Amino acid sequence: MAGTEQESLDDLPPSAKLVFKVLEYNGPLTQKGIVQESMLSARTVRYALERLEGIGVVDEDVYFADARQNLYQLTEKPKAAVDGGSEACTAEQ
Repeated sequence: MAGTEQESLDDLPPSAKLVFKVLEYNGPLTQKGIVQESMLSARTVRYALERLEGIGVVDEDVYFADARQNLYQLTEKPKAAVDGGSEACTAEQ
């Protein structure tokens, strides 16, 4: 991960995978909502969101109901890009 290859969802810690699944099942949530749904600490959720944003699977947007918070949602990427391309490889064979 020192710049040799791009990181995928499979390479992330379990907390980041849990946050990904929470967003996948519940749709867009604030950080506070993710903390409540995942039962992780706020610090762990912040770190997981940073990692997910780093690989481009989560978008951060303004939460208009309370502009002090951000709304997090999954990006509109094909599933093959999220799981490391394993489906794309099997489809070519």
